[in-house]
Amino acid sequence: MVALADDFERTGTTWENPTLDRFLEAMGAWVDMAPVYYRNMGSSVNADEPQWRVFADILLAARVYE
Repeated sequence: MVALADDFERTGTTWENPTLDRFLEAMGAWVDMAPVYYRNMGSSVNADEPQWRVFADILLAARVYE
């Protein structure tokens, strides 16, 4: 989380979703399509099972997901 906050501090103006409401909306949208993303990436990650890696992917994707 510290790295994400640092990235926002340095480059937040370039984020697609720089406000909390937009960031949270993007998180929700990305979660909805995550199974397709993992399937397309050939990953065996199950987005329906809580995992730290999936949570990290959600946070990172919310910066730029439209």
